[in-house]
Formats: sequence, C-alpha cells, structure tokens
Amino acid sequence: MRICIVYDCLYPHTVGGAERWYRNLSLRLAEEGHEVAYLTLRQWGHAEEPGLPGVRVLAVAPRMRLYAGGRRRTLPPLLFGLGVLGHLLRHGRRYDVVHAASFPYFSLLAAALARGAGRYRLVVDWHELWTREYWQEYLGRFGGRAGWWIQSLCLGIPQRAFCFSRLVERRLHAHGIEGEVSVLEGQFEGAPAEAPRPAEQVVVFAGRHIPEKRAAAVVAAVARARESLPDLRAEIYGDGPERGAVLAAIAADGLEGVIAAPGFVDGAVVEEALGRALCLLLPSRREGYGLVVLEALSRGTPVVLVRGEDNAAAELVTEAETGFIAPSAAAEDLAAAVVRVHEAGPALRASSLAWFRGNARRLSLESSLATVVGAYARG
Repeated sequence: MRICIVYDCLYPHTVGGAERWYRNLSLRLAEEGHEVAYLTLRQWGHAEEPGLPGVRVLAVAPRMRLYAGGRRRTLPPLLFGLGVLGHLLRHGRRYDVVHAASFPYFSLLAAALARGAGRYRLVVDWHELWTREYWQEYLGRFGGRAGWWIQSLCLGIPQRAFCFSRLVERRLHAHGIEGEVSVLEGQFEGAPAEAPRPAEQVVVFAGRHIPEKRAAAVVAAVARARESLPDLRAEIYGDGPERGAVLAAIAADGLEGVIAAPGFVDGAVVEEALGRALCLLLPSRREGYGLVVLEALSRGTPVVLVRGEDNAAAELVTEAETGFIAPSAAAEDLAAAVVRVHEAGPALRASSLAWFRGNARRLSLESSLATVVGAYARG
C-alpha cells in the first residue's frame, strides 16, 4: 500500500506526543513493506538526514519558527498547507491513503481539496478538539472565531477519523463530524517494568514548555510541598517558549540546588528519571492523550495531574490507584497531591504498575497500529 503521512513536525527535531505517533506509525508501516512518504516542514539542516529510515521524508515548506509568545504562529501552517496542496495536486495519485493530523488545519483542508484529483482515501487524526471558548482565549475574539470556523469546516470533510481519548470522541460526535470515528487508546512502546523501583524524593515533569503545560507551576508546588517533605527535589525536562519563566521561577524561589531544569535531553534520561521518581507531576491544563503518563505508570511511578475539561490525560489516572488528580494547578493543591503520593508509599507504586499491566494490551502501540492498518485496507 502507498501511504502519505501529513504533519508539520517531525520527531526528534520537534518533540511531542503527536510527533512520536507519526514517527512510530511511519516506521512500522515501512517495516511492513508499505511505501511511506512523510510531508512536513523542513526542520533539519541541508547536510543532515531527517532520520526516518525507509520513509521518504519530503519538506514541502521551509524551516520556520513555529511559536511566538508561547503560541503557534499562523504563517507556518499556511505555507505548509500550500506546500501540501501543491504536492498532492501533482502527486496525489501516487498514494492509496493520505493520513493527516487535523491540526494545523490548513494541511487537512489542502488534502481534502486535492482528493478529487488524487483519488486517495483520507484518514484524519484528531489529537484534540478545542472548544469555542478556548479558541477565543488562545487567539482573541476575532482570531478565535476564525479558528473555530476553520476547525468546524474540517469536521465537515468526509473522512475516516481517529482520536486518542474518549473526551475528543465525545466532542467529535457532538459537533457532527462527517465520518466514522475510532479511539486509538494505545501509543505505548516496550514492556512494563518487572517491579517498581524504590522512590527517590524527586518529582519529574517532562513535556514541551508552553503555557498550557504550566511547567512553572511545578516550581511553586515543590516549594510548598517541601514544607512537609524537606528533602523533596524536582527535575523539569523539556524546552519551549516558557523555559525562561521556569528558570526565573526557580531563581525567584532560591531553588537552584533543588530543582534541575536541563532542557531537552535524550529520551533514555527521561525514562530513567521516571523510573526512580516519587511521581510524575504534570500540571497541564490541556492534553490530548498523555503518553508520558503511560510511560510513568509502566514503571510503577504514580502520576499527579490537574482536573480540567480539556485534560484527556485524566482518563489514564484512577484516583488512589495510579495517582491523584488535583483540583487546580495552585501550589497548595499540587503540593497536597504530591504529599499524598508520598504517604501512600510503595503500595501506590505497586498498584500503579498492576493497573498498567492489566491494561497493557489496549494501551500498546501495536493495538493502535493494527486498527489503523485495518482501516486503510477496508477503505
């Protein structure tokens, strides 16, 4: 089968759950003998290889800065959409399936517009579906209205849709998406730990430093929790436009020797940190899935999240069995949840790993890949 993946980011040049999903999907399809092309923005130097063996990676728009002021810029998605449109108008008949992320929406609109000439099947991943209120908060009154309208336009495109949480599934049906919807619950690779490691007095955050992730809230939470747990430390991994705010918060609280923020590091470093952490502390207000939550639980490390209407990662946490969901990202609420993890001790680590083992099959990448490939074949 000839498959075209469409996403403007490429792991590891940019790091996130969607990037990892498309990398894994592309590599697995290529390993199984399919012809795979990956359309993206250029994110690597001209002398570099993009790093997807067996996959034809095509930069259809130039290298550009994706964020400004912590928000996605408009120009890169526009140019990427034009690049996707041009490529598919010229070469669309090379593909049996075009598999696109819904966001950024211009590339999905381009794939839909070129479908008549290309005659390919269109598969769409909805990692998130934003509310009207969130659009206006993100882009302001007029920009938010435009974003909402474009998102609604994409929902009306005939498509075979996938999403990664029950939250997004409910929203897709409520908004009348034009096509069948399936939930892909599995993105975890590898095997769970044989047993939890003893917990160190350290909380770990791993993720992109953007406003929605609220990485700086970890600093205030640790400062507050140290009133009860004086040996508590933190390691904040990742990079992004909010990194300066994280470093400033550490300095303001005088926690340079307590909280480490090394930036972007190799995945193996994060994996090792998750295995020994007291808990994963992820105060994000918006998550479409939460792969890092599964990575923590697979090692028996409990998770602290924040309750929120846009936080689908909360679907992966069972209160007092795999962690705790704080009512807000306020320092006192997060600190109280971290202290509860400490007080629960090894029993919570054992139940976290047991939960993961009991759900490992449906949470595996293999299960999602099988569903996707089956959808390709059915047409």
